[in-house]
Amino acid sequence: MQSVPELYIGLMSGTSLDGIDGVLVDFSGEQLRVLHHASAPFPSNLRAELLALNSAGSNELHRAALAGNALVRCYADVVQALLAHTQCHPHAIRAIGAHGQTVRHRPQEFDGTGYTLQLNQPALLAELCGIDVVADFRSRDVAAGGQGAPLVPPFHQAFFGQPNTTQAVLNIGGISNVTILDSASKTPVLGFDCGPGNALMDGWCYGHTGQAFDDAGQWAASGKVNTDLLNTLLDEAFFAKPPPKSTGRDLFNAAWLDNHLRQFVGLLPQDVQATLTELTALSCAQALQNAASACSMLVVCGGGALNAHLMQRLAHHLPDCRVLPSDARGLPPLQVEATAFAWLARQACLRQTASLPKVTGAQGARILGAIYPA
Repeated sequence: MQSVPELYIGLMSGTSLDGIDGVLVDFSGEQLRVLHHASAPFPSNLRAELLALNSAGSNELHRAALAGNALVRCYADVVQALLAHTQCHPHAIRAIGAHGQTVRHRPQEFDGTGYTLQLNQPALLAELCGIDVVADFRSRDVAAGGQGAPLVPPFHQAFFGQPNTTQAVLNIGGISNVTILDSASKTPVLGFDCGPGNALMDGWCYGHTGQAFDDAGQWAASGKVNTDLLNTLLDEAFFAKPPPKSTGRDLFNAAWLDNHLRQFVGLLPQDVQATLTELTALSCAQALQNAASACSMLVVCGGGALNAHLMQRLAHHLPDCRVLPSDARGLPPLQVEATAFAWLARQACLRQTASLPKVTGAQGARILGAIYPA
């Protein structure tokens, strides 16, 4: 007997600010199925405003509210593209999982609780699409004393997990985060942010070439790593901090990089790009080796998985670990995070917990996300 489709949409726009990925997922079978993937770049003015809102500025509340509206209209366009391609009616979709756009992430700071802030207007998205929306996934974990990030390790376990093996899933978006899956361990799932992913590389590339990203890492490959600069960047305290830990553009931003570059005047731009690529590769590799030296397979997703030079550097630093993109395990790199938020939306609708205290440091597992009925 054929099962009745159980359909959810997941939307993700990450710290890399390269645009929106959306997926329509059917959870009715033993293994989830992505029925369609749609993506859209940010309009240049919206991208610039979202980037600017990562830092303090004038009239922030007004600007953030309008940016949230603009972001959600782009989200709605991606939803419509998914529905049109699959010929699904909105009433057939149980919910949309919409992460929003992170502009501040300061858990446990200032007053002991801190905060995390994702620009979003889920009520407007529900209004535009006629579908229930689940949003604000991180705040409940932060309220419980956690980092609110990373949120995807439980999904990585559900989709990529295998018995009798130690493997890891590395998401390289604007920030990189790793999930360690060890079925034989007392703690079968660990996860934490490693540091910068594409954010510094993309920013430097755009500033010097006008291109939004370094296509396949070709520009970085044409440069030479400056070891002194690399070691200076790696001195950042975050890298040595034990998990649970998370980070964002609050730390790894253009000002952070410029501050370190002041003592390295005259470096060729392509050499800086090569060094930033090496920073991402080496910090991720070291984080994995420190947490799971016996790891035999690293599955890479996010935009970084499409950077051939970065993938080569990861493999170089992990000679005893097989490094492969996530499509080799059944889910293309640009679909993993969006699918994770479809899964998180489903968990919320089923009133099931979706956080792991060992990952985020929260006081316990929590149901994540607020539901906005259509």
